[in-house]
Amino acid sequence: MTGDQPVDEPSGLSGLDEQRRAWVTEAWEHVTDERLRELIVGLVGIASPTGDERPLAEFIAGNLASVGLRSACQPLDARQANAWARLEGDGTGPDLMLYAPIDTLTVGDESEDVPWIGPKLREDMRPEATVYDDLVTGLGASNPKGHAACVMMAAEAIALSGVPLTGDLVAAFGAGGMPTNARPGSDRLNTGQGVGCSFLLEQGVHTDYAVIAKPGWTVSWDEVGLVWFEVTVHGTHTYVGSRHRLPYDNAITRAGDVVRHLEQWFAEYAKRHTGGTVSPQGIVSSVRGGWPRMAAVTTAACNLRVDLRIAPQTRPLQAKREFTAAIAELKRSMPGLDAKVEMVLAIPGTTTSRESWIFRSAVAGWEALEGRPHEVLNGNSGATDANILRARGIPTVRVGMPKVAEAPFDIDFARGMNTVSVWEMQKLTRHLIRTAVDTVTRTRAECDSARESGPAMKPEGATA
Repeated sequence: MTGDQPVDEPSGLSGLDEQRRAWVTEAWEHVTDERLRELIVGLVGIASPTGDERPLAEFIAGNLASVGLRSACQPLDARQANAWARLEGDGTGPDLMLYAPIDTLTVGDESEDVPWIGPKLREDMRPEATVYDDLVTGLGASNPKGHAACVMMAAEAIALSGVPLTGDLVAAFGAGGMPTNARPGSDRLNTGQGVGCSFLLEQGVHTDYAVIAKPGWTVSWDEVGLVWFEVTVHGTHTYVGSRHRLPYDNAITRAGDVVRHLEQWFAEYAKRHTGGTVSPQGIVSSVRGGWPRMAAVTTAACNLRVDLRIAPQTRPLQAKREFTAAIAELKRSMPGLDAKVEMVLAIPGTTTSRESWIFRSAVAGWEALEGRPHEVLNGNSGATDANILRARGIPTVRVGMPKVAEAPFDIDFARGMNTVSVWEMQKLTRHLIRTAVDTVTRTRAECDSARESGPAMKPEGATA
């Protein structure tokens, strides 16, 4: 990071000394389109919905073992597992984790996904890879599996190149990274929300720094957290034939009033809490109430599930009080409304100091690959396992690929998750390799002293 080359050199090597340039270049030579395509096709072809990642974890561990890394499949139970691999240094340098989750947001099976995802499953919504020249589609092809493939490729390339490491390089792949609770049939309720990442750290796979590979071509240092609320709206259980004769207070109609009020409140909440790179959003995600088999009667209760994102400086209890106040405001304006709030999940947002070594190194790599100052992406409301890593004391940055913009099909939310560019995979993999080599070939003292080293160690754009 202190080399003599200008920061705008497009080779991707600027800022590195001569020896590290050579090591990075040698590792990059092992990164090919063919190997990246082989990896992503393999990952997509193994279904890994949240709670059922074990077959994919076994596949990843086997692949990394085949290129000389010490690897393991780490079961959480009979169906769910992490994978990790370690390339050992001589013990004098810092340990770095390259991390990616491996579970998909949806399942890829009509019995669970339809009709909530749409009237039917498209080809990209299934765990089957389709190659369109540079693009690969299939369930999770970009998020998370394209990013996991880049972590695998980076670790493989560094291992094959024989770079002499001072610290350990850990490639880790977490189960349960999606924002979901257990699916039907699970023996455990906590299968999502970062459970695999948390278990990984509890079981001793711990490092000095981490880079999580998740979407967005920028170096992110802060991230929203999330709280979930259950809003129970009460009404009167009655019969359609008696609507005109008995007291009538339909909980579902009342719930509609609550939803409309919250939709307006979410926009106001986001404005109040936007800052740094985040703009925390909220949604009403599901409605439950009544007997579908018995349309002749009203329900005495209707339940709404809410996801409210929170800025790193917002505590979950602060968010709960704001949300409860919003419901109380509506109750004052609508006499007779009976609605109760319960917080049912809480994961705080987190921040890594921009003076941290890992942020500086990752930004220097981004600028070297782009040939321009680092571009910060603001307005983010997505949460990842970076919150788990930071909360356990590991300075962590997030780096990933941009969503595919040009394709022979329309890119909606699902296609964005399920389509990856091999060219973009090359770029992200090169960044991960450069950041890894820049970190695990140094002494701990070098990285620890980055904060005190002054402007000479500071890449342009680091304070953007």
